[in-house]
Amino acid sequence: MTTKTFGKSVAVTLALAMSVAMYGCSQSGTETTATTSAASSAQTAEATYLTKDDITVGETKENSADGEHAITADGETASYSDLAVKKTGNASGDEADFYGENAAIFATNKATLDLKGILVETAGEHANAVFSYGEGTTVNVSDSVIETTGNCSGGIMTTGGGTMNATNLTIHTTGNSSAAIRSDRGGGTVTVNKGSYTTDGVGSPVIYSTADITVSDAKMESTASQGVVVEGKNSVTLNNVDLTASNTQKNSDKSDYYQAFMIYQSMSGDADEGTSSFAMNGGKLTNKNGDIFFVNNTTTTIDLSKATIVNQDDSGIFLRAAAAGWGNEGSNGGQVTLNASEQAIDGDMIVDSVSTLNLLMSRNSTFTGAINKDGASGDVYVELKDDATWKLTGDSYITSLTCDANSIDLNGHKLYVNGKEYSEGTASTGEKVTAKATTSSKGKGGSGSEHGTPPEKPGEGGQGGKGGTPPAKPGNKSSDSAAA
Repeated sequence: MTTKTFGKSVAVTLALAMSVAMYGCSQSGTETTATTSAASSAQTAEATYLTKDDITVGETKENSADGEHAITADGETASYSDLAVKKTGNASGDEADFYGENAAIFATNKATLDLKGILVETAGEHANAVFSYGEGTTVNVSDSVIETTGNCSGGIMTTGGGTMNATNLTIHTTGNSSAAIRSDRGGGTVTVNKGSYTTDGVGSPVIYSTADITVSDAKMESTASQGVVVEGKNSVTLNNVDLTASNTQKNSDKSDYYQAFMIYQSMSGDADEGTSSFAMNGGKLTNKNGDIFFVNNTTTTIDLSKATIVNQDDSGIFLRAAAAGWGNEGSNGGQVTLNASEQAIDGDMIVDSVSTLNLLMSRNSTFTGAINKDGASGDVYVELKDDATWKLTGDSYITSLTCDANSIDLNGHKLYVNGKEYSEGTASTGEKVTAKATTSSKGKGGSGSEHGTPPEKPGEGGQGGKGGTPPAKPGNKSSDSAAA
């Protein structure tokens, strides 16, 4: 393995100040805040984010050829700094989305690529900015600005088991299917610290995960799509993240709902089937349209702790576990375990007949809302312990309940547990409900050849098949190669 260094070193100074934030009630919607022992003590990061003017450009690398790269690191260790990278030219389908064709900067074949103080601009179709492909490949990118304008052009992209480590980035994407933090077939590990991440396109959440993605101390915003999408047996963890989500546009009719967080299985073959996970530790979500969570055609665990969650849409609910247009009808619901610790939840929950919910609340967590207020449907277990409480805002129907005598405030409404009316002021002991199986065969929404058709699914191409690591791919052409 060879080691090469390109460009001059640059020091980029970021000012990061932490301040304790207390939030009052919103006039335009509902706000979920923590109780005295919960997220009222959470901190919100206020940072000075990078702009183009903050990058010292000592050299510019450009590439305009379809399918090529401006920079390639293939099997070696290389580093770049003080650099502008400009990429035009187009690509399409699997070669770009799975294997990195046409990316501005591409690392593969167990390369280690370090990028610091760079400006990356792409304007082509399927022109991802920084791409890490393959097991053993690592990209470390910091103190940099990334802008993409074409469709299917993510900011940082990871596939085939690659690793991406990002610190203090400013990423802005404007094309459709162009997540700022993006992954596809084969996934990998993505770790993001600090910075600002914004998307404007349809089907362009800030994060689209078919990988294990962790983001900490960052500011994120989507102006047309969900904030976060998790597909299949993958994960997203948000630590002290300030996220604003405004899901206002769709690119198919497979779902009737808008949401901040979507967790699902498309059956396209891009993500292995199994239990996914989402965690939000501290930080704040501001949702401008629709629901907070939508889970369908998969099994997931959601962990919430000390997060401030604001829903500015009065008609939106907190959680919808329900079938949509993916998977096989009758077995494509959402199977959810929701753990809340020192967490306030404000908003109703709907669990349809092919879905399940285990709502486990502890450590002074509070739930203000109703569950299936229009009547019994899917199996639901509610557990309230360690001074957790539930205040009903409508009649509710659940299957099983564990609570102390003082855990539930009916607030003038009725609670039915397995068909029997609950009496306020009584303790109850119940059992968790069993998740229903989701089918693995190709269903209404997952023929594989439709990859890119499901709403809010970044990337196009893909022929289905079993999810996981794609086969090894030969190196791609580049106008600048660290191996050269």
